[in-house]
Amino acid sequence: MEVDFGPISSCSKEHQRIYQEWFNYADSDCDGRITGNDATKFFAMSNLSRQDLKQVWAIADSKRQGYLGLKEFISSMQLVSLAQAGHEITHDLLNSDVDLKDVKPPVMEGLDALLEKKKRSSKTSDYDLNDSSQVETSPSANWFSSKSAKKVPLSSVTSIIDGLKRLYIQKLKPLEVAYGFNNFVSPLLTNSDFDAKPMVMLLGQYSTGKTTFIKHLLNRSYPGAHIGPEPTTDRFVVVMSGPDERSVPGNTIAVQADMPFSGLTTFGTAFLSKFECSQMPHPLLENITFVDTPGVLSGEKQRTQRAYDFTGVISWFAAKCDLILLLFDPHKLDISDEFKRVISSLRGNDDKIRVVLNKADQVDTQQLMRVYGALMWSLGKVLNTPEVMRVYIGSFNDKPVNEAAVGPIGKELFEKEQDNLLSDLKAIPKKACDRRINEFVKRARAVKIHAYIIGHLKKAMPAMMGKTKAQQKLIDNLEEEFAKVQREFHLPPGDFPNVEQFREILSGYNFDKFEKLKPKMIQAVDDMLGYDIPDLLKNFRNPYA
Repeated sequence: MEVDFGPISSCSKEHQRIYQEWFNYADSDCDGRITGNDATKFFAMSNLSRQDLKQVWAIADSKRQGYLGLKEFISSMQLVSLAQAGHEITHDLLNSDVDLKDVKPPVMEGLDALLEKKKRSSKTSDYDLNDSSQVETSPSANWFSSKSAKKVPLSSVTSIIDGLKRLYIQKLKPLEVAYGFNNFVSPLLTNSDFDAKPMVMLLGQYSTGKTTFIKHLLNRSYPGAHIGPEPTTDRFVVVMSGPDERSVPGNTIAVQADMPFSGLTTFGTAFLSKFECSQMPHPLLENITFVDTPGVLSGEKQRTQRAYDFTGVISWFAAKCDLILLLFDPHKLDISDEFKRVISSLRGNDDKIRVVLNKADQVDTQQLMRVYGALMWSLGKVLNTPEVMRVYIGSFNDKPVNEAAVGPIGKELFEKEQDNLLSDLKAIPKKACDRRINEFVKRARAVKIHAYIIGHLKKAMPAMMGKTKAQQKLIDNLEEEFAKVQREFHLPPGDFPNVEQFREILSGYNFDKFEKLKPKMIQAVDDMLGYDIPDLLKNFRNPYA
């Protein structure tokens, strides 16, 4: 099964050299990015209408990053050339029958003279099309370690993600540090958390086809993959892009600064020994990272205790992932106690969940209808939501569909379902930036509520005598204290953390050492949500909009 993300930058070597020279000229600050201001000046030489250029930018910057890298720039130039030849600019144009290798560079009025002038005045630097690290390099990589991070100038921001990093460092991170958000809810964010590729996590009981599903998408196996009828994947495996095929142990990958997995160190060595990163070169992995998980236990196997917080790890990955696939086997529809805990740990990430009824060609059409109904009934009891969950039905492996069981109608259904799932996967990179913004706003609101709770508990402590008893009383009546905070600051009750988990963590702290509520810091985050983020999105929208 091929997931094609479009033939961006598919052109001859000769045209690549031309586009590299053009890109170097258009990139006025030599940071490997063409922002809206750069683009409007350069694209004007094409003499296309504003409406056409609006479409060109929208398609080339499909990830809505607010800038064009070299590959996206090549894609935009191919679209400009096709527009000049009379083609209508649509999202389907790059995926049409047009052979992009034969598309000549567009006519850019006056560009040759400008390039010649620049050659005479200075030497131009080259960007290697195949070296994505050069294209994506950003000065923001140093912001998180720099002592002057809080003084990051606005002029350094050249993308929406850069803008979020700056806002995090200057406004949100100080609030997190002041009230220990990293100790209660989530570790402090790093540069790699913002720059990480979109992630898809696969969950399900053992032998539901999670590893086979990834192999099916990649059309090949990956380092460390094991498949069998009994639990074979006994560890969390992150399958991601790399220069060669290799497996990296969990303890190593968790301390690498350029990897977004440093937060997993909180789960200890017992977990990290069951975690590894599988790297390999593959076009799909350049856009998406997959997380293969151990099979959820059922029956007698549930009595075997894992040596680490399994649901805690799932919850950590769920917050980071862009899509969560719950895989079911027609013969294993029972949702075990551990699976219920796993699904409960996905709370707050319901919009990311999709259900896959895998191996559906193992039953006939009549049985499939019954299985589907039983699955929806079981999920309804666990998910506790009135919305109907999206379920993909199919057989996601390399074997041909068992037509003898499902018939021609079933085969056609499976093909359509597979196409729909592929469309969902293809849309992930395009929605990645929007997802980052969404998660950032969710985190900001969670940090605010956390600060209100900690400030309230500090305020409720006596000044002199009876501190130990007062603290224990607050912990015992935590649900009531949450309600007080909610009423005082008019906060949505659904945004509050889990009472039992919060109580457990609180028991290890001395409330007397908590910070008092600092209204100025809260106001800074409110301003960020109300003004800074909308302004950021406005500054990096389509320059022709």
